[in-house]
Amino acid sequence: MIRRSRTILALLAVSAAAVPAATAYAEGGDAEQSAFREAVKFGFTGEAIQGGVMIGDAPAGTRSLTFEGQPIPVDEDGKFIIAFNRDAGQAANLVATLDNGQTVRKFINIAPRKWQIEHVSINRRATTRSAAFMARRGPELEQIGAARAVHSGSKGWRQHFIWPAKGRISGQFGSQRIYNGDPGSYHSGIDIAAGEGTYYVAPADGVVTLAASSPFTLEGNLLMIDHGMGLNSAFLHSSEILVHEGQQVKRGEPIGRIGSTGSATGPHLHWSMKWNDARIDPILLTGPMD
Repeated sequence: MIRRSRTILALLAVSAAAVPAATAYAEGGDAEQSAFREAVKFGFTGEAIQGGVMIGDAPAGTRSLTFEGQPIPVDEDGKFIIAFNRDAGQAANLVATLDNGQTVRKFINIAPRKWQIEHVSINRRATTRSAAFMARRGPELEQIGAARAVHSGSKGWRQHFIWPAKGRISGQFGSQRIYNGDPGSYHSGIDIAAGEGTYYVAPADGVVTLAASSPFTLEGNLLMIDHGMGLNSAFLHSSEILVHEGQQVKRGEPIGRIGSTGSATGPHLHWSMKWNDARIDPILLTGPMD
């Protein structure tokens, strides 16, 4: 439960009285009306854009919060995080329920993005997975799902994110191939090409939720970090992982070395991020690489 000043809560109580809201406003002064309207506003930083993330400030007296009908945790000072999937629609709905039972709604217009799409005039090759591959892949996916389900309480989500490594951007988030009109899977992260063994660091504070003890079939040596509030990072193809599960890491701390393990054609770091089920673009948290 989020509580702020007694003055603001008193104003909220007035609005919940039996008299109509318009009457309550008429009896109060302009200053009271202005203070009430400010108290029940949402505040945001970040972009409402496909693949984007926004940090919000909930209205005063918020008891609970939902985003597209799903409950969203709110920090002690009223801050929260929401994000928009790569293929998010044009709008989203945010609803705060206040201590007095009132609701405050915010409709968010989501800007579309122009993705890097490559049309290929060949048929996509059919891939048949062996029984051995499928037997191994199932437990790997279970580990990844369990790691993403961890809620560590980290405050890393509130920080400005930094690049985990510097190098050539060899793969953009959201890019996709279309094979004779048949869409392939889009690229779920950003690829940073650098020399084998190059250190990479934690982009923000967090807790290690997965540090593969042996290479996964596709991801290779996989490292995952929970930044709190449903926001997490995954780092693929490492040549070495320098941290262990349950370890708290700080922004800028070395956590692994770049490699080409798993399904990779050369040494690079694949960095992907999710907020709950939404895949998001890391560059919208870091800004362009210096």
